[in-house]
Amino acid sequence: MLELRELVKHYRVGEGEPIRAVDGVSLQVGRGELVALYGPSGSGKSTLLMLVAALLRPDGGAVLLEGREVSAYSEERAAAYRLRELGLIAQNPELLPGARVIENAALKLWMSDRRGAETRVRPLLERLGLGERLKHRCEQLSMGERQRLAIALALSMKPRLVLADEPTGSLDSGRGREVLELLGEVCRERGVAVLLATHDPRAAAFADRVFELRDGRLSSYDLAAPRALAH
Repeated sequence: MLELRELVKHYRVGEGEPIRAVDGVSLQVGRGELVALYGPSGSGKSTLLMLVAALLRPDGGAVLLEGREVSAYSEERAAAYRLRELGLIAQNPELLPGARVIENAALKLWMSDRRGAETRVRPLLERLGLGERLKHRCEQLSMGERQRLAIALALSMKPRLVLADEPTGSLDSGRGREVLELLGEVCRERGVAVLLATHDPRAAAFADRVFELRDGRLSSYDLAAPRALAH
């Protein structure tokens, strides 16, 4: 499904040594698999997700989705990839203020000129426990409900891949667990690959595999014997 091959992204600040945000990362994520990138703030997790989302171009290596080199896409093709093949979930989801829950969830479907967008997304919202909130404005939702709405939006186009960047960072442990359980269940049911970036070991524990990203380098991580992470 998703393959990263020796991916590199360095930043230069002033005349000092370059910052090795992503430094030769190789990784594979299979269909229906949830893989966690675990590491402190500033370790390169968000940069790696931006490379996978084709929001940044790598300095070396490649990002491939089902054998197609995403990292070589033109800006137009990359935008279509993010719309139709990729789901993005952020720590603080950007929802349309004043719009109803079902309107927010159907946004990507509308952008693709799909008829019956609200009808198409309704079963997903019900699956995520928002069936009674369809006509509510997003401002009326709790943080946990807002994240479930963000999952619905991310999955509305039936993407092949979901990228989740600290999706539980603004939630308490109970709400965070609820959101991750739902994300994992729905993505496994649909065969969607998930790459989750987090500094929270409780969030990483929901993953099928966990890797630590530190100083741009990736290594397997055992949550049973965690080391302290700086935030």
